[in-house]
Amino acid sequence: MKNIKHKLGISLLVISLFSCGKDNGKADGYGNFEATEITISAENNGKLMQFNLDEGDMLQKEQFIGYIDTIPLALKREQLAVSKAVITSKSKGVLSQIAVLNSKLKKANTNKTRVVNLIKENAGTQKQLDDITGVMDVIKNQIKSVEIQNAPVVNELKSIDVQLKQIDNQIQKCRIVNPVNGTVLTKYAEPNEITAFGKPLYKIADLTTMQLRVYISETQLANLKIGQEVTVKIDDADTMKSYKGTISWIASEAEFTPKIIQTKEERVALVYAVKVDVENDGRLKIGMPAELWISER
Repeated sequence: MKNIKHKLGISLLVISLFSCGKDNGKADGYGNFEATEITISAENNGKLMQFNLDEGDMLQKEQFIGYIDTIPLALKREQLAVSKAVITSKSKGVLSQIAVLNSKLKKANTNKTRVVNLIKENAGTQKQLDDITGVMDVIKNQIKSVEIQNAPVVNELKSIDVQLKQIDNQIQKCRIVNPVNGTVLTKYAEPNEITAFGKPLYKIADLTTMQLRVYISETQLANLKIGQEVTVKIDDADTMKSYKGTISWIASEAEFTPKIIQTKEERVALVYAVKVDVENDGRLKIGMPAELWISER
């Protein structure tokens, strides 16, 4: 008896799929409503200090939801700031030496210019020029030596600056900010729980416009195009409630359906997936079945 009912159900499903386009009082397609669901996850590790939302809440884009404990990061940042201050003080001593040497080099360069002018007037000697040039070379070498000694200090300061930027970024990511407009479908965490990077916090979807996914046969494809207005119907008490829908997507490749069909003849049937956008008045839910009517009959 069960096998007879199963075969009868399959036969009715096949007949309903491929009776579309005929004026027989049947819908052109059947499917279920869906929406783009986004799972929002934690971007840092720590205790969930504040988390203000409940399932069913409508959230706005950029709305502040809560935050993860930032005290460990703040303490680490303070420690890095102290280390930077100590290293900076050492670097200032080195920089002051370079400043003194640059001052001496400038004075030596002035003396060189004076000696060159004296030589032009036959009032100076080549030895005087050689001596001052030698002094300048010594000063330049001293400057290079100090700069080499200071290079590790400079690199260490750059490394600390990068670490500070990383911590600032981590602190920023401790703020939980909702990225899109939508309705909270599922809540996965509660305040005071310990969360971790990548751990789901809640799932959200924009339900203002729902998508009905239906499957149509190849013969119906010529009657459909993107942007076309169609009628969508759902069960409503003893009647059917109608909505206006717009075709937003048509699959470029066919697929075998339904997958439950076992016979070889029925498996070769190809259908195309179609999405229809329908404005939600609050009654449409994810997973709700609906019918597609290309033209009202």
